[in-house]
Amino acid sequence: MATVLVVGSYNQDHVWSSDALPAPGATRLGTYASGPGGKGFNQAVAAARAGARTGFLTALGEDAAAQTARALAHDEGIELHAEVFPALPSGTAGIFVDADGRNIITVAPGANAALSAGFIDAARPAFAGADVVLAQLEVAAGAVQAALALGRELDATTVLNPAPANAPTTPALLALADVLTPNETEFTALLARHGGASVDADALHAMADAELHALCQSLQATTWVITLGGHGVFVSHADDKRRGDREACYRLAAEPANVVDTTGAGDAFSGALAANLARAPGAPFREAVAFANRYAARSTESNGAALAMPRREALDG
Repeated sequence: MATVLVVGSYNQDHVWSSDALPAPGATRLGTYASGPGGKGFNQAVAAARAGARTGFLTALGEDAAAQTARALAHDEGIELHAEVFPALPSGTAGIFVDADGRNIITVAPGANAALSAGFIDAARPAFAGADVVLAQLEVAAGAVQAALALGRELDATTVLNPAPANAPTTPALLALADVLTPNETEFTALLARHGGASVDADALHAMADAELHALCQSLQATTWVITLGGHGVFVSHADDKRRGDREACYRLAAEPANVVDTTGAGDAFSGALAANLARAPGAPFREAVAFANRYAARSTESNGAALAMPRREALDG
């Protein structure tokens, strides 16, 4: 069975919902809920529910959040590999959501920031069975680089979701990714950091295809999938590897959705993309992107992050 190995964060999410996001110095009434999240776990649940056998490599404390992570991974059929730090808390996130589904988030990494390259190397048997290795940037940067390097060494397709936007990156890290999946804010942050270009994230969707394609390939000659929210998805391939697609670059329109909460939509996209790449490695890349686009749209129709991920049969039906 096709396998996705996700290397990343587990956070216990604390979510406050109100009619509008609070302004500085203001107080709003709303509702509260707590549940599982973290970019890594969200993407692992998405990959599993999208039909791939899934492993999840992370770092945890010894606390109630860690117990929740283990129980939920078991319930989802996810094989959990955790580096445990008894002196550190598991990761947490504070999330505020408004009536239109928009959100603001603060993350306290806890044990996630301590995930080690040594633990990655010790997990080599898990990497050896992976068709796709998927990582993000909510865990220690050295561990992410080690994971992508090991995935590439063992002939897996490596996918990096370079999020959050303010996480440190290097050209060497980007070069280890066969596929990069930033949103518009994350992409423009990479441009500013590595390309010396200042581009307004809100204007990125209006850029001509040829210009945006050139910017992608000037940063790193690989496959880029930029999620543009309500403006859809932009794909840019290196000239020598179009992954079964006819065009070097193209767009897919946003899928219609009855949006309730956009928290985790980008994670839904990356997890579903990884699952489809593992399940159908010889298919045109566009097919995997189209499925991920549809999957992410459905994820916004429920509250929450990890547990809002839809199951594949709901989309296929």
